[in-house]
Amino acid sequence: MLFMVIEHFRDARAVHQRFVKHGRMLPDGVTYCASWVEPVRRRCFQLMDAEDVNALQPWIARWADLVDFDVVPVVESSTYWAALAPEDGQVDLS
Repeated sequence: MLFMVIEHFRDARAVHQRFVKHGRMLPDGVTYCASWVEPVRRRCFQLMDAEDVNALQPWIARWADLVDFDVVPVVESSTYWAALAPEDGQVDLS
């Protein structure tokens, strides 16, 4: 599954220092895909791939003292639109 992880930095300098020293610190089974930073509001948007949201929890715990997290399951646009049932407008992504 893909997850958009929105990180809200409480202390951007401390986040950077830890990242330089320890790297991303991902657990096994979690793959980093890409990220973007919104510098004004000090948020980072990371796309992660994992079996389920529980796989992200060890990583979140390692950063929880410096970062607040929002985790949103996402699908690629093509997957979403392919699953759209034209007759009733409902999406079946199960």
